[in-house]
Amino acid sequence: MIEVTNLTKRYGETVAVDDISFSVPTGQVLGFLGPNGAGKTTSVRIITCYMPPTSGTVTVDGLDVVEQSMEVRKKIGYLPESAPLYPDMDVIEYLEYILALRGGPKSERRRRIKQVVEMCGLGDVIARGIGELSKGFRQRVGLAQAMIHNPEILVLDEPTVGLDPNQIVEIRNLIKALGRQKTVILCSHILPEVEATCDHVMIIDRGKIVANGTPETLQHSLSGKTVVNVEINQKPDTVRGALMSIDGVEDLKTYPVNGTTRCELVCRQGLDPREAIFHKVVENRWVLLEMKQEVSSLEDVFRELTKGGRDE
Repeated sequence: MIEVTNLTKRYGETVAVDDISFSVPTGQVLGFLGPNGAGKTTSVRIITCYMPPTSGTVTVDGLDVVEQSMEVRKKIGYLPESAPLYPDMDVIEYLEYILALRGGPKSERRRRIKQVVEMCGLGDVIARGIGELSKGFRQRVGLAQAMIHNPEILVLDEPTVGLDPNQIVEIRNLIKALGRQKTVILCSHILPEVEATCDHVMIIDRGKIVANGTPETLQHSLSGKTVVNVEINQKPDTVRGALMSIDGVEDLKTYPVNGTTRCELVCRQGLDPREAIFHKVVENRWVLLEMKQEVSSLEDVFRELTKGGRDE
């Protein structure tokens, strides 16, 4: 649905986006991450037709964002970090106004507004002034304006800012449901949210793409060695030799805890030793109290790949 090819954006001598290429297919929720000043916002503004590129091309459903800007805009719903709201309007007035600007058929407007109000949980505040709303409800109104014309693509910049935990879960579920039918680009600094919502992640730093893959792939790519933590109801001296004999185990640390032993096994990269550990425990008639393989979090990946990122 979205094709970005050799995209570059310069501001004088400063290169904000440096010759990047990527694609986002329909039905994918892409987490687009980067530290401040990395080029993330600039890339999004080019995709949404807010500014032209210096060089390279961006197409949306085969339409060029420069040559066919108005057609591209009809296909995109955009929620910037600061939602474009009019505080002196009621919620219903604002949504009617936005849908009229978007050119929705008059016969369908009432039905569409009702549908979006229900999806975004705005039923209780529909007649209230936007200026009277909490930050969380204003964020929901901003999301509603992005969705109001039923676009094929949604670009959401920090969509859960200001929401309480229950509201965050609701919006996450909504984004995942929308992603089954639409193309969704989610920009967020809340990395657990990206892990919970996105099925693909791209990290940009200093204008360059430094990672592109599923959250699981990126997490495992940083791990290097495989680390497994186990707890066994035996003393350290008893378990040490047996666990070190497992193929691929390169290091073992043991910690006695109230009559049991916690072990940290460091294994060769790409090796999953858990089945071998289980069989070794059964063979020795021990009791396995806990076993867990450590995986780098998306936050670990982000921090490692963007070390030295600059602030805006």
